[in-house]
Parts: sequence; structure tokens; C-alpha cells
Amino acid sequence: MLVSHTTSINLSLFYMHHFLDTPSLKQWFSREKRELPWRQFPTPYQVWISEVMLQQTQAAVVIPYFEKWMEQFPSIESLAEAALDQVIKAWEGLGYYSRARNLHAGARYIVQHLGGRLPQDPEELSKIKGLGPYTIGAIRSFAFHHKAAAVDANVIRVLCRYFLLEEDIAKPKTVQHIRQIAETILPEEEPWVVAEALIELGATVCTRNPQCRRCPLRASCAALLHGKADKLPYKSRKITIQALFRGVAIVHSAGHLLVKRGVQGSIMSDLHEFPYLEGEQQQIADPAACGELLSRHIEDELGLRVEFDQVLPAEAQAFTRYRVTLQPSLYTCYAMPPVEGCQWLSIAALQQLAFSSGHRRIFQSIVGILAKGARPCV
Repeated sequence: MLVSHTTSINLSLFYMHHFLDTPSLKQWFSREKRELPWRQFPTPYQVWISEVMLQQTQAAVVIPYFEKWMEQFPSIESLAEAALDQVIKAWEGLGYYSRARNLHAGARYIVQHLGGRLPQDPEELSKIKGLGPYTIGAIRSFAFHHKAAAVDANVIRVLCRYFLLEEDIAKPKTVQHIRQIAETILPEEEPWVVAEALIELGATVCTRNPQCRRCPLRASCAALLHGKADKLPYKSRKITIQALFRGVAIVHSAGHLLVKRGVQGSIMSDLHEFPYLEGEQQQIADPAACGELLSRHIEDELGLRVEFDQVLPAEAQAFTRYRVTLQPSLYTCYAMPPVEGCQWLSIAALQQLAFSSGHRRIFQSIVGILAKGARPCV
């Protein structure tokens, strides 16, 4: 921590009560804001979907997903009526799939209990699965034009620098303090414009490496005035990345592949993957050793008799705090007996289902191989 908690709060309140250069911020936003599809005609439903998609994901990545989603599920009712597999498939590649499951559950709740309409009341919004303080604030502000702060990582970064907040943002009390400041500084006139402008500023200018020369608030930014813009916000907690190594068994038989579906409550819940075996780095990195391990695994654990086809290129996969190396090998099985915890599914059926990221890339390569109509060479 750079200064004491009390000193930081006193400094922030001093700056907060003196000014926020709202006119400069609004002028900048009007001139520089990005053209994004959810900003064109922001219905409550579009605001809800876009804000959930934008959590942990950059806008450029979200755009095609949002547009495809709106074509497939143009209303809360259509989302509620869809099968969960359809929703997960539409989300495939965005990651953090609990967001998609929560949207589906939320849509069904809204149809069943709220007449198919998103409410404006924060207490009612909080009853919808997956809606936290940020999303509730964003819906109330951008969809219904209430004076409500939407405090995401971008806004936290902007306000920490502008008001010289040097508290640890890993602590909930700091985030709550920042939310209070955000609520206080919103003007009575068009507060939703300022709320969105703060998000835009954090996303495009007041980024991790601040571009202070481009900032409309540079003349009054306390961190810039004190030479600390590149040091804030301060966060003590660091995530430890864990490396995993997995041998992946691709078993095909008569146009079908053996897959397993992530169980409810797991990280990969409702996503499909090929059977895999955890191993040490030296085992998985050596194709011969990995193939031998997989062959024993297929026979002993899956109860299948297979013929080895070939080793496939390794794939990388990342989720939460894990970085995974996937080493797949392809096998042929001349029967399709039941395998506990797995399913034999056709290529066509699998193309309608969602895979975890690394396994999806493996699947796409397998489709190309099997489409040639011949077994690959050993």
C-alpha cells in the first residue's frame, strides 16, 4: 500500500468534492465512443446480454457473438424456450460458461415470474440468477436511464487514478468505497452518459498502461498530477498459474467419436471433451510415452480394444488459473460398446454441441481427417 487507508480516503474525498470534469468527459465520449452493436438501439434485453458477454471479455471479441446471439435468441422469450445445449453452443469460445447458464436460467425466471420483462428495481433485478452489483447498475443506467453507477474493472482503474485512491482493490471494502464514489459523482443530468463514458475511458485510454496524453481528464487527474498514474490501481492478490499436462484419447468408430460431457458443478459443466489422462510434463511431451499411457488407459479404464492411428499436434488450453497442454492421439475402435461416463456421438451431432476450447480445436482437426474417408497413416 502506498499510503495509509485513512489518508487515501481523505484524498479521494477531497478531489471528489471539488470536481469531476464531467463536461470534458461527455464531450470526449460523444466524439470518440466506439460504434458497438449494443449501443445502436439499447433495449433492456440487449443491455443485459451485452454486459454479461463483456465480463472478462474484450468488446472486439464480443461483437460477433452478440450479433449471432441476437439472431438466434432475439428476445427473452426465445432464450427461455431454447434448450441449454443450444445456449451453450452459441456461447462456445467466449469462456466462463456459467455466464451462459445464468442467462438461460435468468430468462426462464423472467418469463415465469416477471411477465417476460426485465425489471427496473434493483431488488427485483438481484433475484435474477447471475446479476451482481455491476450488471444491475449497468441495466438500470443504460437500459432505464436511472442514476446508477456501473463499476467494472475499467471504472475502478479510472477512479483510482483520478481520485488518487491507493487502497488495495483486492479488498471488498475498497471496491465498495469506489462504488460509493461512483454513485456520488454521477450528475443529475444524463447520468447514464457519464457512467458509460467512464467505462469507455477505462477500456480505451485509461488502460493498464495509461495513455494520459489522450485523456480528457488529464488536467484534473490526481494520480497524473502526483506522478502515480502508472502505479495505480494497487492490487495485492496475485493468481498463481498452474500447469497441467493431459494425454487426450480420440477414439472413433464408424463415423462416431467417444466423448464425455462435463458434469454439473464442474468447471467444464455441459461442455464436451474427449477422454483424457493426467500426466507429468515429460510423459505428455514425449509422443511415444504419451501414446503408450493412453493405450493402457483406453484398455484398462475405458474397456475398449483399439488400434493406434497417429499422434496429432498438441494444443494449448487455458481456463481460470490453469494452463493446459493437450497431447491427442487418434485410435480406431471396431465396435461401439457402452463406456461409463462417455457417449458415442456422430460427427453431425457433435457439430451441434459445445466443446471446451482446446478440445474444440482437436475436434475440428479430426473432422478434417475423417472427411478424407480413410484412416490416417500410422
